[in-house]
Amino acid sequence: MKSRMLTCITAMTLFAALAMPVRVVAQKGEQQQAEHPPHYTVTDLGPSGNPFSQATFVNNNGLVTGFDTAPDGTSHAVLWRNGVITDISEPGLGGPNSGAGGATDFGLVMGGAETSDTDPNNENFCGYPTGLQCLAFLWQNGVMTQLPTLGGTNASWGAINNRGEVAGIAENSYMDPECPDVVAVNGTGPQVLDFEAVIWGPGPGEIRELPPLPGDTVGMAFGINDHGQAVGTSGTCANTVLPGFAAGPHAVLWERDGSVHDLGNLGGTVNTAVLGVGTAAFFINNQGQVAGVSALPGNETFHAFLWTRQRGMQDLGTLPGDVNSAGLGINNRGEVVGASVGGDGNPLTGSPRAFFRQSGVMSDLNALVQNNPPLYLLTAFAINDSGEIAGFGVTSGGDIHGFLATPCDRHHADTEGCEDDTEGIRAEGTGTIERPRVILPENVRELLWKQLRWGRFGAELMGPQ
Repeated sequence: MKSRMLTCITAMTLFAALAMPVRVVAQKGEQQQAEHPPHYTVTDLGPSGNPFSQATFVNNNGLVTGFDTAPDGTSHAVLWRNGVITDISEPGLGGPNSGAGGATDFGLVMGGAETSDTDPNNENFCGYPTGLQCLAFLWQNGVMTQLPTLGGTNASWGAINNRGEVAGIAENSYMDPECPDVVAVNGTGPQVLDFEAVIWGPGPGEIRELPPLPGDTVGMAFGINDHGQAVGTSGTCANTVLPGFAAGPHAVLWERDGSVHDLGNLGGTVNTAVLGVGTAAFFINNQGQVAGVSALPGNETFHAFLWTRQRGMQDLGTLPGDVNSAGLGINNRGEVVGASVGGDGNPLTGSPRAFFRQSGVMSDLNALVQNNPPLYLLTAFAINDSGEIAGFGVTSGGDIHGFLATPCDRHHADTEGCEDDTEGIRAEGTGTIERPRVILPENVRELLWKQLRWGRFGAELMGPQ
């Protein structure tokens, strides 16, 4: 993803924010959730005038990670806390582009960054046209530390748990003749080396390879819970597309001992010719519930799924009238967030809208927002255990900005905009507010296409080109 904000604050301010006590939220299953979805107040994370920023994750302390566009057009890893943005990209790993992808409840941040070294295979692993190597990193107390590969050139992040373990993707040194020798539909490649799902940590410099399914040769890990279970996708170098807009044929779960399990599908596998059409697991909570996306029969469309050990893979469908959807995040209460796409399923023409799913009901997040929101919410990427949601939306001026949506409930009674709705139910008794769908103008669609490059995000939003 391309860059974002260049605002700096003092280290003391940041460290004080990271040290705030964790909000403890009771964990409960879907069947115990409130009958009505909460209402939300939305914060535009901005900054004003910035063409593109994205919030990728929110931890249980309300620390938001993401990307901001710098004046020179590069992507900078940033943190948001209490309305303050902190650029953590410098000194970085030496390259121009970086992004923050997640954080523990204790402020250990992970993400990805380019180095100053040229990729000897010119793979364009991160989707930028720089020709540089890119690696996963950990950041804490102003120090960014690169994470190792499996002997190859590049690596990319997926998620971090509260043990400090990072799930992701790392290249090995095997030059696979099955790898495509052309640029992939998302702009990465040509790919030369195989890549595998890995877990870094919890010790410094530790890396552990996760095996793909029998018969497969590559894998990618996108999510990890506090028990060390990881989820992602498995395939071959020929049928697995690296992030952004990642896609693979098999959604998988790795147990802590490294054993791998196929989570099934909704009738399809993968289509490398169409952006985002594949089957992958993106997030796993501490109850072992998994959110992701699966191709449907025909491999032209895809739906969000929820997988549980008791029920297997459930098709979550779409918002009314939509074609595609993807489950991108799930919290320990079993609430799922993601995106639902209308029209022909392509956000470049049909526009996505963020969704929130609770108690078996998928709702348009825009319809749950208090009056006069600063953004139309396009995609929700993460939800924490107190129901705060991070993602991005479009401003009335056509900029794409990260957002934080805060539920108006008893835990957020002092949040601005929630004072008169602390139970999450409007005085007039209506559960939702109909908001007209925003059809993105051509310049905004081009901006999305240009910027949605980094990490696992975006794969779920794109349809046929």
